[in-house]
Amino acid sequence: MFNFIKKISSTKPETAQQKAARDSAVDKVLLGYEVEGSSIATMVTKIEREGDQLTLDLRLPQNSSPERIQQELGQRLQPHGINTIHMNVRLPAAAKGAGASLPKTTDAMATQATPTAQANTNNEPPISKAAPTQASLTAHPRIRHIIVVASGKGGVGKSTTTVNVALALQKLGNRVGVLDADIYGPSMPTMLGVAEVKPQLENDQFVPVEAHGMAMLSIGSLLDHDNTPVAWRGPKATGALMQLYNQTNWPQLDYLVIDMPPGTGDVQLTLAQRIPVTGAVIVTTPQHIALLDAQKGIEMFNKTSIPVLGVVENMALHTCSNCGHTEAIFGAGGGEQISEQYQVPLLGQLPLASGIRAQVDKGVPSVLADDEFASYYLSIAKNIEANISKFAKPVDDKRIF
Repeated sequence: MFNFIKKISSTKPETAQQKAARDSAVDKVLLGYEVEGSSIATMVTKIEREGDQLTLDLRLPQNSSPERIQQELGQRLQPHGINTIHMNVRLPAAAKGAGASLPKTTDAMATQATPTAQANTNNEPPISKAAPTQASLTAHPRIRHIIVVASGKGGVGKSTTTVNVALALQKLGNRVGVLDADIYGPSMPTMLGVAEVKPQLENDQFVPVEAHGMAMLSIGSLLDHDNTPVAWRGPKATGALMQLYNQTNWPQLDYLVIDMPPGTGDVQLTLAQRIPVTGAVIVTTPQHIALLDAQKGIEMFNKTSIPVLGVVENMALHTCSNCGHTEAIFGAGGGEQISEQYQVPLLGQLPLASGIRAQVDKGVPSVLADDEFASYYLSIAKNIEANISKFAKPVDDKRIF
C-alpha cells in the first residue's frame, strides 16, 4: 500500500528555521482543508516531508474523491514550497453486496505550476483495535524490571548516568543488562569498553555482549565503524529497537536498563506501547532550558502510563581542582523544583567533574573504577531499589519465545 518515492534535489539543505516554518505552514493548510465538513488533519494517520515532497497516509470517507483532494491540496501547498504530493489512501469497506472496487492510482505530470499528486487507494475496513497500553503489557519472562533512563534534550549526561547506575545496581547484587536504545547516537559499547566486540547469533537471536558482568546490546555493536552514521527514518529506527529487545536471548535479569535517545519522538512512543516498562528515570541539569525539556519528558511518561521513578540532577556543582571553590555553573535548585512540581523523588545530584567524563571515555566508568564519584551513583541505585517493587509488572509465565 505504501508508495514512497525519493527525489534528489539540487537545492541547499533547509535550515532548522526554514524547516519549522514550512512544517507550520503545511499544518495550517491541512487543518483548514475540509472533507465532508471535517478537517483533513483528523484523517491523516501518517505524514512525512522530505524537501519539497509530502507523503500523506489518509483514511478518507467512502464518497470522497482522492483525485480532487490531491489537486486542491497541491494548489494550496505549492506556495509553501511543496511541489510533489504522495497520497496513500484507505477508504471504508464498501457496503455488503455493493461489490469491491479495485485499487486505483492516479499520476499527474509534475510541472512548475502543478504539483505531482500520487494516490494509492485501497478499500479496507478501518482499524478499530486500540494501540497497546502499558496496562495491557506483561513482563518479559526473564526480566524482572525494565528501567528507561531518559531526558527531554541531549547533552545532559544521560548515557553516562545510565552506564554508572546500571553498574551500581549490579554492585548491589543484582543481575543487570543494558539496552542501548539511542539508535542514532549509540555510546554504550564505548563507555563499557566493548566497542570492538560483536554479538553472536544463536537460533536467529542475538547473544548479548558481556561487559563487566552485564549483558549489553546496542546498535553500535552491529556497526562496522564508530563513525558509521545511522541515517534512518522513524519506522526503521523503532523497528531496530524492537528487534534488539525481542530478538535477543536475554539471560535472567533483575534489571534491564535502557538508555533512551533524547526527546519525545518515535522511539519513546514505540517503547511506551510495546515494551513493559517498570519506570523511568529522568536526567536533567539545573539549567532552566534543560528543566523545560525534562518536564516534557515527564509529561510524556505520565500520558503513556509509565511511572516516573525519580529525577537525577546532573552537573549540579563544580569544584575547581586548583582553588577548591565550588560553583553551581548551570544554576541551582532545578532538581528540587521539578521533583516538587511532579511529586517524584529526587534520586540524587551529581557533580560536574572531568573525572567522570574521563572514566567513561576510557571504557571504565566511575562505579567500575571505584573512584571518588562512585558513591553518588550507588546512592541513586539504592534510591531506585527502595521504591521499585510497587511498580512491578505482572509476569506471564506461559509466554514462550
